[in-house]
Amino acid sequence: MTDHDSIYLDNNATTALAPACVEPVMACLRDVYGNPSSKHAAGIRAKEQLEQARASVARLLNAAPAEIVFTANGTESNHLAIRGALAARPGKSHVVVSAVEHPSTLSLLSHLQAEGVRVTQLPVDREGRLDLAALERAITPDTALVSLMWANNETGVLFPIVDAARIAQSKGALFHTDAVQAAGKIPLDLAQVPVDLLSLSGHKFHAPKGVGALFVRKGLTLQPMLFGHQERRRRGGTENVPAIVGMGLTCELAAGELDAKAAAMAALRDRLESGVLMRIPGATVNGGTAPRVTNTSSVRFGELEAEAILDKLDKAGICASSGAACTAGGSAPSHVLVAMGLSDAQALATIRFSLSRYTTEAEIDHVLDVLASIHKRMTAEAA
Repeated sequence: MTDHDSIYLDNNATTALAPACVEPVMACLRDVYGNPSSKHAAGIRAKEQLEQARASVARLLNAAPAEIVFTANGTESNHLAIRGALAARPGKSHVVVSAVEHPSTLSLLSHLQAEGVRVTQLPVDREGRLDLAALERAITPDTALVSLMWANNETGVLFPIVDAARIAQSKGALFHTDAVQAAGKIPLDLAQVPVDLLSLSGHKFHAPKGVGALFVRKGLTLQPMLFGHQERRRRGGTENVPAIVGMGLTCELAAGELDAKAAAMAALRDRLESGVLMRIPGATVNGGTAPRVTNTSSVRFGELEAEAILDKLDKAGICASSGAACTAGGSAPSHVLVAMGLSDAQALATIRFSLSRYTTEAEIDHVLDVLASIHKRMTAEAA
């Protein structure tokens, strides 16, 4: 993908379908039309495709296939985890999250507060890091659930999920992690990490849109939001087999090439950041000293408005964003960056660049040239 007519650096919003998935997904749409709940040959064929994909998702997580529940997206997975965990802990009504969680989590919890759920939001420091001592203090006997992102969607900052999960477990709280931005970028070995629930979204790592998954640890009873017999009665409704097939294939791709692709993306991200810092005075990387996933860079462009830069990038055929796609389009500053201590003006001067396994060095170099040209023009216009 080196065509300078279109360079896509908004992969935390969504990704292109992996080329290796296109034909299998199209073939499934065309040929595997049976309902996987049906007992005839067409249904059995669909069921076999469904279970093969489930096994592939489980392998990516080092989990059992029976622990994988397919959903429509990451938002549904997060909601099922949170609502299901609260229902699984009757008499407990406290949830602990961070102040930088995805809008799908924070919006749901805002709604649940009206139903009597108490929510504690943990602060982060200037680099977006979580204080584990604050987490330990926040958990009370009334805490049903701790829910923390594994990787932040705006900055890429990684939370210490292994330690956080152990703290929650030691205090008797269930632990959920939103791993939507971590899958396919870092190892997710759930045989070693004591999480009870983990959310995935296929379109964040080159699967089709319309499919997500929730890992549910064996032995945990989860109350569904959608009732029906599918997915072991944990998520009713006919499964989206073609999209699920695509997700299974991208899990296989991610598992097979994880280390190599992560290293390549890290080198390109570092090339982007070093180039920006060298060529654009006043630029800063938000969360740059914290552990991060390898594909994400949150760059603050001094006093320049991010939306103006993004408009010029778009006209030059370069796609990036000012933050989460679920909140982009509004004029409010990012809640993630504000929680990190940035002023509104600093947050509004920030652009998120998110790379993929298909990003090339030539694309990064072209983006740097365009950014330098845009910065020069905007600085001259402001003088």
